[in-house]
Amino acid sequence: MVESTCGDTGRLAGSLSGAINVQLDWPDDDLRCESMPRPDSAGIRLRFSGEINAERLAIIVALPTLDAGATGEGFESNVTITVEDSGRFFSTPNLDTCWTDIATNAPFPDEADLFNVVGSLSCVGPLGEINGDAYIDVRDLQFSGVATWSKK
Repeated sequence: MVESTCGDTGRLAGSLSGAINVQLDWPDDDLRCESMPRPDSAGIRLRFSGEINAERLAIIVALPTLDAGATGEGFESNVTITVEDSGRFFSTPNLDTCWTDIATNAPFPDEADLFNVVGSLSCVGPLGEINGDAYIDVRDLQFSGVATWSKK
């Protein structure tokens, strides 16, 4: 059995269309979760990755105004999707394209800096390819992952 990196409650579901057409439904045991603070400790980046069609796909949701424990609707978000080891990157151009609703943002028992973050991401426009002319549309992305905030 693989040890969970998503706090045993990880999940990522939704659909991608365009350059990548797939219905995602990754439960905890098919998903790798990571997080990292954004520059100057302005919010957090949540990273989800899993396998599709024999390739590893990573989805990074950057939430510049999300703080530990905060919940609510309409957090501005940047989204980046990469096909690992391929050089393909898709990203939102700015904070005007996607937003995230956070339903849960609570610490795990006995883990003061590790939080379970549950939410949904919506985008009104596609993520353009950084080094090409393709795009990906993200639809109804639901997630449960982890965020690490250190007490410095």
